[in-house]
Order: sequence, then C-alpha cells, then structure tokens
Amino acid sequence: MQNIDKVQIIKQSFIFSRLNGEELVELAALASERSLSPGEFVFWEGDAPDWFYIVAAGQVKALKHSSSGKEFIIAFFSPGEMFGEVAVFENKPYPASAQAVSETRVLGIKRDDFLAFLKNRPQVALRVISVLGGRLRDAQARLRDLAAEKVEQRIARTLLMLSAKLGTTLPFTRQEIADMSGTTTETAIRVMSRLKDGGIVRSVRGKTVILDELKLRLLSEGPPQV
Repeated sequence: MQNIDKVQIIKQSFIFSRLNGEELVELAALASERSLSPGEFVFWEGDAPDWFYIVAAGQVKALKHSSSGKEFIIAFFSPGEMFGEVAVFENKPYPASAQAVSETRVLGIKRDDFLAFLKNRPQVALRVISVLGGRLRDAQARLRDLAAEKVEQRIARTLLMLSAKLGTTLPFTRQEIADMSGTTTETAIRVMSRLKDGGIVRSVRGKTVILDELKLRLLSEGPPQV
C-alpha cells in the first residue's frame, strides 16, 4: 500500500481527522499493512499490547470467550475505525480478542512509535482520551442493558447497532446474533421468529435482513414509561 493510501485511511478515523497533511504523512509512515482471511485473529485476549490498528477494508469483531469456550461478541469495527488502542494506552494485555469477519486489511502502528508521535501533539492525545471515555460509557451502558433489559430489547439493540455499521443486510446467523446479545441460541431463534412473523426481519442463507427499522427501534426502547 502506498503512503498516500495510508494517509486516506488514517484520515477517516475521528481521532486523526484533524491532523494536518504533514502529521498525517508522518503517522502513515509508521503504519504497517496486514491482510487477514475470514476468521483469522489480529490478536488474542491476553496478548501484550504492542500494536493498535485501524481497519482499512473489511470488518473486525472484538470478542471474549467464557470459561466454557462460548464466544461473546462485544463490538464490530468497520473501515476507518480504530481498535486495540485502549490496551496500548493502559499498557495492559488486550482485554478481548480481535478477529476478521471477512477478507480484511488493517493498518497497525506500534505502541512505542505512537507514543513518541503523541509527545508533542497534546491535542491528539486529548482526542484519544475522549474516544476512550466514550467507549467506556458505551461498555457500561451495554452491561446495564444486559442486566436489566428483556431479551427482545437486547436483540433489537444488537440488530440496530449492526445495521448502523453494516447496513440492513447483516451477514450473521441467529447463533451469532445470540452471542452478540448475550443470550442462548434457542432464545434468539424464538425471538427472531417473532420478529420475522411481525415483518420486522427475515433470514436468508445465513444472513439477517432488517425490513422495518422503525418497529425494531420501538422494540429496542421497551414499553413506554408512565
């Protein structure tokens, strides 16, 4: 990949979108390209945080495994989005694994190189802190949702989150949606069947298609509060 292409990818990231041309070129020179096949891991939970990454093409999912081996998907990253940076800044092992969903290319930047880059750029460091704070709030909100919401709400929220990133045709099975929603496959099948009967979604060849986003959003919000 040419340096100019790396610049365009890095510039898509919210954190780096306001860097000037010279800074973008300098950061791009630090980035290494990596191609991944579907299912290949970028890193594993517990690995040393030597790199953070920006998605250049494809999608990456962040996931954790329970002691029984069950997979729980906690986030998806699309082109221009950054991942692995929390561990890099904390200098603690990656808290989750990152795996390519499809044919994927990422740009990786070494921790030491990036910290040296930030040393004289406090405005970029502040934006990184802002993004990290937002992700922490999102994680806390999701934990509250998992604890308090009905399964239907959780699945509806998961589908809406995915559609915001990937569009209305989602390349996921009911089992994968169950994993992302923190429920069992059997429960997800029952809920998805009800959504299908209600004309909200349909399933075809391992994909889920959202037909009525408004109804799905109303479901995600739960019953009206009085």
